Amino acid sequence: MQDLIKKIRSHMNMNQTEFAELLNVTFATVNRWENGRALPNKLAQDKIYDLCKEYDVPVYDMVLEKIEAASGSIKLEKGRVLLYHGSKSGIEGDIAPLSRKQCDFGEGFYMGTEPSQALTLICDYESAKFYIVSISVDNLAVLDVPADLEWAMIVAYHRGRMEKIKGTPFYSKYQEMTKDKDLVIGSIANDRMFFVIDNFFIGNVTDAALINSLSALELGKQYVAVTQKGCDAVRIEKEIPISYLEKLFMKEVSEANRVKGSSLANDICRNYRREGLFFDEILDQAAGGKS
Repeated sequence: MQDLIKKIRSHMNMNQTEFAELLNVTFATVNRWENGRALPNKLAQDKIYDLCKEYDVPVYDMVLEKIEAASGSIKLEKGRVLLYHGSKSGIEGDIAPLSRKQCDFGEGFYMGTEPSQALTLICDYESAKFYIVSISVDNLAVLDVPADLEWAMIVAYHRGRMEKIKGTPFYSKYQEMTKDKDLVIGSIANDRMFFVIDNFFIGNVTDAALINSLSALELGKQYVAVTQKGCDAVRIEKEIPISYLEKLFMKEVSEANRVKGSSLANDICRNYRREGLFFDEILDQAAGGKS
């Protein structure tokens, strides 16, 4: 937090006294913040947030810079991949595949190639923690899901969207797809993609629109350790403190990404409204033995 306060004040081109006056606190208070001897309370952070908005201070970019600097200082052995993880309450004890069953690829420990995905995931939780992690992919059984209709269907299965065709070969295909795998790699259904894929599931966009959205959004990858063996290959490299102030800006980015996803979905829906199949049509074909 102390470095962030310094960066914010520097961006505003103010000394500690000038900054303190705007916040209606003393010079000594700002000095203690910047020397790490005290932390601004929530009220003070709300005031700093308002100032940052007024002076166009790019706090979210500063968060990413902090993570990038921390990531760059980590030296990994050959075969390890650097990733990011956001936890709503922090990691305690051994890493295990404990996420909700109806996540994109089922129960597992989720990590991403882009810090922004993990940051916006945890921005609403007071006790949330952000981690830089790594995984050794050697000796793991890996499924790498392409960014196409296969990705959408495996997500649909794990989110419980295929139950009406349970027992069909089509359903069984996706039920078995992650069987005996330790690690699943696939595109992230992040804030920008959330609106698009949900609209696919409820029948507002076709598979052609969805696939073109995947290409247009250039999503990062998520690595999901779905077995204990996969989780045992994960190592926490660093925990990065995320302040209440930083989370306020993360919420803004999350909402902006949802708006972008909504706008993109509407544009693509218009462009591809006569191409491809709707989700229910795909399931109907599967139920009729045409999978």
